[in-house]
Amino acid sequence: MNSGKPEAPLDLGIYGRQVKSKVEIADIVAAVLSLLWVGVVAGFWFFIGISSGDGSPGFNPMTFVMTMVSILLPIGLIWVASAGAKTAKVMREEANRLQTSIDAMRHAYVSQQQTAGQTVKPSLEHQLNEIAASQKQTETAIATFASRREHATVPASTTKAALGKKPVPEQDEQPSLALGTPEPELRDPITIAEFIRALNFPENEDDAEGFRTLRRALDDRDVAKMIRSSQDVLTLLSQDGIYMDDLRPDKPRAETWRRFAGGERGPAVAGLGGIRDRSCLALAGGRLKQDPVFRDAAHHFLRQFDTVLSEFEANATDQELVEMGETRTARAFMLLGRIAGTFD
Repeated sequence: MNSGKPEAPLDLGIYGRQVKSKVEIADIVAAVLSLLWVGVVAGFWFFIGISSGDGSPGFNPMTFVMTMVSILLPIGLIWVASAGAKTAKVMREEANRLQTSIDAMRHAYVSQQQTAGQTVKPSLEHQLNEIAASQKQTETAIATFASRREHATVPASTTKAALGKKPVPEQDEQPSLALGTPEPELRDPITIAEFIRALNFPENEDDAEGFRTLRRALDDRDVAKMIRSSQDVLTLLSQDGIYMDDLRPDKPRAETWRRFAGGERGPAVAGLGGIRDRSCLALAGGRLKQDPVFRDAAHHFLRQFDTVLSEFEANATDQELVEMGETRTARAFMLLGRIAGTFD
């Protein structure tokens, strides 16, 4: 029902431009072809009329119909082709417009996701950390399962000596010691658990247990040499921005550690060189060639680690060897051993 007010013109949007009549190239071509065809037909009948003279038959309806069909049918086909060409052009234009709109929507969606990602990033990082932790546990279990298993019952790592020295005395034992026994001999040997913890060094200044195990390791003369040499190379590597916590080496099997401790070299122990960070390898390799202080410290550390490993391997289980291989000291050994050719 009309309210008396003029109705607003219908907004056709992007399609409003298509209802406007305009002459296009297809229309011009169709008109030219139509005129040419009409001219050809007219000339044909003109010459036929001259050649036939006055003896031409009278009006024949069938002849008239066929004549009109021969004239109009090609013209109709010409204009149908013209309309098809214009429709194809319109479809191409619409496809371009739709593609532009889709690109704009995609750009807006990406921008929105980047903005919203600031709020979901903590939860996403938490999930990724959980996945990485579960993967680490799986790899450790696989490495332990694939290695040689200990069939005999072994003491717990919290009481068993790491380097095969004198066993830990029972609490009710009162060992008699001769006068003049050096003070280090009075102490209990460092256990496997303490040894592994000491190789990883304290996490921060509040890590009381880490400092306690480090002091215990420094009380052992053989372990102290290796710990101090490890601390030296870790300090030198940190000057080039190389930190062991940033490395993600391939986890060697316990059997590989045992073969290296037994003196094997070459492909059998190549798994110990599982450092894949090219930038760290390049920086450490360049410094090993150019810095004599770093080179001496690295080779001294490699010798000390090799010596201690040969004793530790004899007492450790496969699981304990795998845990030792995840410490910062072991990662430094894997990095320096690869660039120095220790595993070749």
